[in-house]
Amino acid sequence: MTDTPQASNAFQTFIKEAPAHQQAWLDAVKTLGVASALDAKTAELVYIGILAAARLESGLPFHVADAKRLGATRDEVISAVLAGLPAVGNAVIQALPVALAAYDRS
Repeated sequence: MTDTPQASNAFQTFIKEAPAHQQAWLDAVKTLGVASALDAKTAELVYIGILAAARLESGLPFHVADAKRLGATRDEVISAVLAGLPAVGNAVIQALPVALAAYDRS
């Protein structure tokens, strides 16, 4: 992963200031991805839902753009963001404008 305008400022700082840690992180992410039975698009949609539920909106632009690149529709992104609604409540709606702006930009 290289500097990208879709990555949050915090993640871009992580890339720049802690490259060894960032590489270890990416290695772990890749290994977990290989172990997953989910296809890439579904995995991104699940991750978007987790980011929304965890209130980690800064990661949404990158992952929404990736989901769109993998064929996710705007409605699928909305559904992913709102999937946590029954479990964590309306906190997930805070992620909706961030996710939709990222989808519409990419």
